[in-house]
Order: sequence, then structure tokens, then C-alpha cells
Amino acid sequence: MYKKMIAGFGGAIALNILHEVIRKNFDDVPHINELGEEALLKVTDQTPFSISSDKIYTATLAGDIMSNGIYYATTATQNNMASGLLAGIGAVALPKYMGLDDEPVASTNKKKLMTVGYYVFGALVTKFIYDRIK
Repeated sequence: MYKKMIAGFGGAIALNILHEVIRKNFDDVPHINELGEEALLKVTDQTPFSISSDKIYTATLAGDIMSNGIYYATTATQNNMASGLLAGIGAVALPKYMGLDDEPVASTNKKKLMTVGYYVFGALVTKFIYDRIK
């Protein structure tokens, strides 16, 4: 089980590195982080907890790595392409149904395809790592 977790977190970290490098160096690309930040603020607005604006990015990044790491770990041994596709399609299609602004990932076909591609990349990295540490 720990091998799946290592692989899953490796895939999640790879996804986030890819996203951050592209986001910081190119225009008209997905800003997945903005979805996470919006979601976290909506949750904290409904609780007595608050998070400062200078910590929202870090908290969102940590939550993203945790959730994607666990997700990828559950599919480390099989169906990696399918799990990556499903995660990516979910990241593009679900925000509007969750009351979130989908513009950061779905305003153009380019952003939609790139977002799905990021999640497929994370799934493939997960499988690569898992196969190397079996």
C-alpha cells in the first residue's frame, strides 16, 4: 500500500509542478489553483475559521497534492489513463455545478484540453513511479 501512496503523491506533485511552470511562464493557460482557492474560501466563509490571503495559495496547493495523491494512489496499478482522463474532465466540467467559476480551466478549448492533459500526465507519472518501485 505504501508503494501506491508514494507513486500517487509523486504523480500529484508532478501534476502541480507542470501546472505551476506553465502557469507562470505562458499566457492563456489553465489556472487550476484559482478553482481551489475559490473553493477553500467558500468553505471557510461558512465556518468560524478564516485563512489569510497570503496563505490561501499554500493551503490550496497542500490540499490539491493531498487529494490528488490519494486519488492517484487508488489507481496506481491499473487504468491510469482512464483515471487521469476522468480527473481532468471532472476538473473542467464540475466547477460550474459546484458553484465555482469555471473560467480558469474552461474558458477556451485550449484550457480545457490542457487541464485534462495535466491530470493524464499526473496519472502516467504515478504509473511510472509505481512500476519502478514494485
